[in-house]
Amino acid sequence: MRLLIVGSLGGQLHTAAKIAIDRGAKVAQVDTINQATNHLRAGKGADLLMVDASLDIAALIAANESERITVPVVACGVNVKPDIAASAIRAGAKEFIPLPPEADLIAAVLEAVADDEQPMIARDAAMQKVIEFANQIAASDASVLITGESGSGKEVMARYVHNKSKRAAAPFISVNCAAIPENLLESELFGHEKGAFTGAVARRIGKFEEANGGTLLLDEISEMDARLQAKLLRALQEREIDRVGGNGPVKVNIRVLATSNRDLRKAVAEGTFREDLLFRLNVVNLALPPLRERPEDIIALAEHFARKYAAANGLGDRPISETAKTALISREWPGNVRELENTMHRAVLLASGQEIGPEAIRMPDGSLFTGSATTTASRAAEAADVAQRNQVGRTVAEVEQDLILETLDHCLGNRTHAANILGISIRTLRNKLKLYTEQGVSVPQPGETRAGAA
Repeated sequence: MRLLIVGSLGGQLHTAAKIAIDRGAKVAQVDTINQATNHLRAGKGADLLMVDASLDIAALIAANESERITVPVVACGVNVKPDIAASAIRAGAKEFIPLPPEADLIAAVLEAVADDEQPMIARDAAMQKVIEFANQIAASDASVLITGESGSGKEVMARYVHNKSKRAAAPFISVNCAAIPENLLESELFGHEKGAFTGAVARRIGKFEEANGGTLLLDEISEMDARLQAKLLRALQEREIDRVGGNGPVKVNIRVLATSNRDLRKAVAEGTFREDLLFRLNVVNLALPPLRERPEDIIALAEHFARKYAAANGLGDRPISETAKTALISREWPGNVRELENTMHRAVLLASGQEIGPEAIRMPDGSLFTGSATTTASRAAEAADVAQRNQVGRTVAEVEQDLILETLDHCLGNRTHAANILGISIRTLRNKLKLYTEQGVSVPQPGETRAGAA
């Protein structure tokens, strides 16, 4: 989480900065709104601007927008009158924080903007298998496509891969391709030169350059315009980008991760996504199971969120009663982890005592919680248990063969990438695949999985 404080760094703003740093944020400070825009334009980056309410917040937001820079703003101030706070919100600030600051309030605002510190919680065998695979490929520079239903934790997985990689100390930059208008996304990704369009009063560094040396996450990549897909493909192939209005390429050294909640192979068939870009992004596929297929994770995640929101609201520990746990497990969670998180946030606020009972587990409108007696989650738990039991009695060679072929499936038959992930030489891999073929075992060819062409 990168926080840029705009205003005099004295007194209460200094205290706010220290609280943010203690909560894990990387904090920078400038005095004026012009300096803030220059900071962002230069590619130094920020996930949130905390701005003194006495400054011209509307002018700051307008200047950023004219340069196609999108960063949320939070206003703050000491003894600020209600009308000034309201004016800051009308000017475009997302929130107002009174000073002197409260540590829990600062923490809640930071968490609302970015979940940098959200841990990877996995108790269920289905999710543990994905994490084991992620651990294998994290150290490489291979592009990774993370797929799964909306709310299943794709960005959390992306941050996990980055933090496990050799680039962990370098920037992790995330761009939501679905949230940024098409006419702004190109400049957001690749930057622009002075005079490239009306409002471009100076050079602006894009996310590719901002992530140089680190990792760039392209969130919801399926929503990217076809024209931009072509430019992205060139950037991935050549490891260089062209700023909007630029005269020459700029070299970049990044690892690219992408997420999608859509079937990109279907999008390719429909003509809305480039097949060559899919191959370039999908060197490795981390497919996250929906929460209903991870039953053992439901309570572990619920307890984590209960602790998180109890602390954020200045409340004591809120353990979950056994009857409430039963209610949580009975639901199929169509909104996945995100829905569970929101449910536990409400439960912490609605709990009538020190314990979260079933009466606190409610829908967003306050109505009774709904679930089903026989859930997909319980069926998935039974299937996972059977799968684990089926490992007993198998030889090491059989387990090794499954691991090699599953890795090759993930890499769409690419021998070099599979060997890197498995930590063996390409010669060793080819010898094993030759043996499998001679034994009549189906081995994926380049560009294919065992199920057929990708």
